Amino acid sequence: MEIEKRNEYKNRWIILAVVVLLPFMATLDSTIVNVVLPVMVNMFSVTMYSIQLIIICYLITIVSTILFFGRLGDIKGKSIIFNLGLLVFTIGSLLCGLSKTFTSLVFFRIVQAIGASAAMANNQGIITQVFPANERGKALGISGTFIALGTMIGPPLGGFIVSYLNWNYIFFINVPIGIIATIVGFKMLPRKLNEKKEDIDFAGAIIFGVSVIFLFYALIVGQTIGYDNSKIIFSFFMAALLFAVFILVEKKQKYPLIDFSVFKNSLFSVGIVCTFICYASFNSNNIVQPFYLENVLKMTPDYAGMIMMICPVIITIIAPFSGHLSDKIGSESLTFIGLIVMGIGMGLMATLNESSPVQELIVYISLIGIGNGLFLSPNNSLVMSSAPSNKLGIAGSINAFVRNLGQSSGVAMATSLLYYFMSIKMGKKVLGYVEGRNDVFIFGMKYVYISAALICFIGVVTTVLRLKRKKHIRQNHLQI
Repeated sequence: MEIEKRNEYKNRWIILAVVVLLPFMATLDSTIVNVVLPVMVNMFSVTMYSIQLIIICYLITIVSTILFFGRLGDIKGKSIIFNLGLLVFTIGSLLCGLSKTFTSLVFFRIVQAIGASAAMANNQGIITQVFPANERGKALGISGTFIALGTMIGPPLGGFIVSYLNWNYIFFINVPIGIIATIVGFKMLPRKLNEKKEDIDFAGAIIFGVSVIFLFYALIVGQTIGYDNSKIIFSFFMAALLFAVFILVEKKQKYPLIDFSVFKNSLFSVGIVCTFICYASFNSNNIVQPFYLENVLKMTPDYAGMIMMICPVIITIIAPFSGHLSDKIGSESLTFIGLIVMGIGMGLMATLNESSPVQELIVYISLIGIGNGLFLSPNNSLVMSSAPSNKLGIAGSINAFVRNLGQSSGVAMATSLLYYFMSIKMGKKVLGYVEGRNDVFIFGMKYVYISAALICFIGVVTTVLRLKRKKHIRQNHLQI
């Protein structure tokens, strides 16, 4: 046992290299896809409404399954579930690249997402358990840097690939990296890591997954047939009903998917809400921006990719600094400032039109990046530090789940608002960019960014409440 432990510690940096590759590839793949979406609309002869399925199905699959895979990793061993997830993600990437139809591409994106979910649910747990306490923060910081790096490289790489190669290579690029990581992972990662003899809550996993599917079916299909349609109303009702049933089932389970006791800490709960707000707002920008750059401003995909790289570059620079600063001055003030700056940036994006200078666009994008960079690391630190030490794995899984839920919700919200206001401007149903009518797209885009800004300012109010709550707790502690 001691020999095995020493060997694990001896190879911990190799293990880290393996477990950070999946989040890197997943974020790389996501941002590469974003910048190529306008090209895929023409490639597959589908609408903007349909093309969002490439992103939505990927995110919904992760949201629906990440809690299950996190729990499965706790029981069967995080390493084996991570390795299998990495393998499935690599196979899914290959099949995406080989797809000949839009339908098959969407299906294989779901396969890819299942693998990503399994690996993402367990990578931080592996890092936490393999690294000693005095190196853990550094290792988790490197993991976060690779996520930002994947986001940063994605847009320009995607623009280059679609300009000089073929869209298929945005998926093929994952295959050689995935194969190497899978081989090294099966060889180097600990065979058994925190394996437990506990039951898996399959009932809860199924109920939760179906609830998520009903919710996003209603959000997406409602764009086409209207949210007052009986099918859509029924879907919203079923989503709410099944989620309520899920909560009741979980409270009765000896080994639930979610331990709701962590939400008794109000600081943790508010931090989770702010995580959702940040990612919902940020992703509403990510889905709209490439169409504005390429269809309205007529940028080439590689040039658009360079513009979209600005935000992740700024986040990569600022996030480590804000994380370090939060250790000295506290997390709350930085999350507060970050959400304000991000909200201002989103509000200014709402003022853009077809004749806006690129310099103006860069300034607004930079504000969004600065705000995001100031917010992310301190808020993650606050969420994890608010959880009990024996429930850090659960807290991490919930944080990852909410992050992906926010991303999915942001895409659904942005496209719903975009098409709704574009339809008002046109006087008829619109589900995509209208050639020669940039004014229609600008009209819809304006309301998307106004909504994204309002979401950020809801987060600001929530953060103020968090500050007051922490101050109240501190005063009570001093009185005691």
